[in-house]
Order: sequence, then C-alpha cells, then structure tokens
Amino acid sequence: MTNTNKHIPVMLNQVLENLAPEAGKTYIDCTFGNGGYTRAILEQTNCSCISIDQDPSVKAKADELTKEFGSRFTFIQGKFGDLEKLVSNDKNIDGIVFDIGVSSMQLDEADRGFSFNKTAPLDMRMSKSGISAKDLVNELEETELANIIYKYGEEKKSRFVARAIVEARQEKEIETTTELAEIVANAIYGKAGKTHPATKTFQALRIEVNKELEQLENGLKAATNLLDKDGKLVVVTFHSLEDRIVKNFMKENSETKGSGTSRYLPVAEDKVLDNAFSKISKAIKPSKEEILSNKRARSAKLRVAIKN
Repeated sequence: MTNTNKHIPVMLNQVLENLAPEAGKTYIDCTFGNGGYTRAILEQTNCSCISIDQDPSVKAKADELTKEFGSRFTFIQGKFGDLEKLVSNDKNIDGIVFDIGVSSMQLDEADRGFSFNKTAPLDMRMSKSGISAKDLVNELEETELANIIYKYGEEKKSRFVARAIVEARQEKEIETTTELAEIVANAIYGKAGKTHPATKTFQALRIEVNKELEQLENGLKAATNLLDKDGKLVVVTFHSLEDRIVKNFMKENSETKGSGTSRYLPVAEDKVLDNAFSKISKAIKPSKEEILSNKRARSAKLRVAIKN
C-alpha cells in the first residue's frame, strides 16, 4: 500500500499510541486535512473512521481514501463544532481526534492567504465562505481591531498595529498578505527573523475569521457527549490559547476537577456532565527528533482524556 501523503501529521506516533485503535471499533478524525491521521488509524487495524473537515478543497483526498478503504471510511464536510449534528448519536464512538488550527496544507497554498511568505489575497477562510481577513482589516473600527489582535494574537503592541492598519487603509484598501505584513512590521519596528513580526496579528485574524476558539469549545463538548464509556478524546494544539481551553475543559469535566477555568470558555447550562472523564493526561510534547524533522511540531502539545 502506497502512502501518498505529502504532509507529515504532527505527533502521529503519540496520537496512535494514546488512541490505541482496535478492530471493529469506530473513531472520528475531526480535522481531516490531508488525511494523515485518518489513514494511520485505518492502517493500524480493521476499524472504521469518520472524518470531518470544513475545507471543500480536501474532498479529492477524501475520495482517494474512500476508494482505498471503502465502507470503513466516511467523510463529512462540515465544522467540528457541529459534531453532534454531523454524526448520529446512536453510533458507538470509541475515540475522537482533533488537530487544532491551520493545516500545513492550507499554509502551503499561497492563494488561501494564511501565510505572509508569499503575496496572496488576504483571505484566511478555512471554509472558503463568509467574512475574510480582508473584510476585517478594512472595515473594523480601530478599537475592535486592536482587541482582536490582543486577545487572539496576544500581541502586546496591538494598539500600534491597529492604528497603523487604519491609517494605511485610508490611503488604499489593504488587499494582500504581504501588504499587511509590512504594515505590521513597520508599526512595531520588527525585523523578520525566526518569528516574523506579523505572526501574532495573522494568528489573531485567522482565529477571528474562522471563529476557531468557539468551534473548539463546541467541538470538545460534542465529542465528550458522543464518546462511549472508556472512549478517548485526543487533542493536539499549537498555541497557548487553544491549549488553555483544552486543559481547562478536561480538568473541569474530570473526577479531579480543578479550580481554574478558561476566560474564553463560557459557562453554559448545557455543560458536559461533571466527572465526564475518569482520567486526563498532562501535556505531552513531541520528541526532539520530530521537532528537528518537522518544524511545525515545535509548539505542539497533546492532551488525552478518557470517558467515564
């Protein structure tokens, strides 16, 4: 069997080790992307996998896996925040995996506008529909723009960045990734080094465009409700905002409930039942070898919870 994956899934070995797929059982890959996790799960044993992705461009890869694995593989286009609407709750789900954030495939497609390394339309929409990053930077008021950049990018100079964006768009509409990156770099007097000065601003806009943290909150709740007893929830995150939400969600819904709650995780009446998890892990980090071979793994953290 030939593996045609171009992109290397981050922490794949640790994901498989903690998910521990078993023959005859059903798993969900909530972030299909280029199909790396899905393929590995299906190759591990004679199990079934339901994969979800909001990006319409992944359909070709999903069709490939359908031909290869037949009825063992099911692809559903949609947002993982709507997981309970997308997957029937009468199915026995034994494990669910999330790989949060933008995929390397999306970063590599310059015309998607996620990266500032190449000139491209300022888009950033994972679903290719709705409000784009271009809409935000050209239409939001300065204060609202600064708040988004500070909250989701943790950019300390967010007010300077927002002011520079507003001043620049008075001259002409900001249309491309490199235009925005230059405006941000000039605003904070940053030099492009290991971390580009526009990195945090781009992260913030991407999160806002795709409502990523809200989707994560909803997806974690839905996944917990769908999992069978002893089912495993495996989540890979890439920055502190995501990891904080996952960490606090697992802690607040475990037998060893902690006192900390995420400021991004609203209190809801339909909160998952107390003691939903019998066991939760500490953050698991990638090996030094993986970090050397796959730079995207540098900031990755994996957390696991087992359904009570």
